[in-house]
Amino acid sequence: MRCSHAAVVLLNGTGAHLIDNAVLCLSAIRTIMPLPNQRANQRLSTALHRLTETAKQRQATAATCEPDKPAFKRIFLPGINENTRAMPNYIARSSVFAPIARGHRKMHDDVEFLRNERVVIKGSGKQLCEDHADVWMHAMYLQITCKSGQRPVVNRADFLRALGRNTSGASYQWLHNTMKDLARFTLSIEATRPNGILKYSFGNHPSSRVLAMLGGFDYDDELNEYTLYVDPRWTQIYGNREFTLIDWNTRLNMRYALSKSLQRLIGTSKDAEQRYSLQILKERAQYTGRMRDFKPALERAINELAELGLILSPRIETSRRGVEQAVWNRVSDAPQPA
Repeated sequence: MRCSHAAVVLLNGTGAHLIDNAVLCLSAIRTIMPLPNQRANQRLSTALHRLTETAKQRQATAATCEPDKPAFKRIFLPGINENTRAMPNYIARSSVFAPIARGHRKMHDDVEFLRNERVVIKGSGKQLCEDHADVWMHAMYLQITCKSGQRPVVNRADFLRALGRNTSGASYQWLHNTMKDLARFTLSIEATRPNGILKYSFGNHPSSRVLAMLGGFDYDDELNEYTLYVDPRWTQIYGNREFTLIDWNTRLNMRYALSKSLQRLIGTSKDAEQRYSLQILKERAQYTGRMRDFKPALERAINELAELGLILSPRIETSRRGVEQAVWNRVSDAPQPA
């Protein structure tokens, strides 16, 4: 256990300029010094993996500062096309984007949006809604579909039309405010593999900076264009086919924000029949009102999803344990999670 403890101390206290040496030291420890038990070995492996990932992140960050190196490595997402968008499964399951009404939005300060045995997601910034999700998904689609190392340059009118919106002055202002909200919103996210080994960790440790929803954007007033900047670390979160496919045209035809929220949730599971307690759905929607007020809104949303052909037999019923739950059957030809 002494060696494992040393590894963790080294991880937490290592400065950026010592990371490479720390990786070599931990590798040597694991090679020449047998550890007393499996738990100690796993802790050391996790520490070594975390440092290695940090070194990779530093290399990626350095690459963005050099014009002759790619700022974002293009990743191939099966099923992505003009009519389909994608969102990482962990983000889609979380309450990062909430189906809230227009008006006052909370200020989040390291708020937990998702926690389970595999992932923890926290965020800071002004509360994001489903409109932000639309803008974010389209911005990521533009980044993912352009060539590696290039940043998307998009006409603002085209961006608005892609969202099904008009090109009035109010729409341009709405888009600009939404982009600023996304650029200011940051996440810390840490995910592990089924065996407990760290998959990636952003923003949870001093050696890793937080992850912005949108790295930033430049606005050219004369050309009416945005140049979008996306953090290259998003490639890891989209990686390993861990993303949800979103039917874009269907989403743009939805009347209720809660329908859009549930569309993202449905897409994260391949289960034909899906069940969620009303309390879990209420918390995920960041709905702070009474359950008796949330329930009719949920019924409207699942009925709309059925009308649009995404689910079948939507209903609210009581489980054998006396818990109210929403139940539906996923349509077999709906976009499947990757």
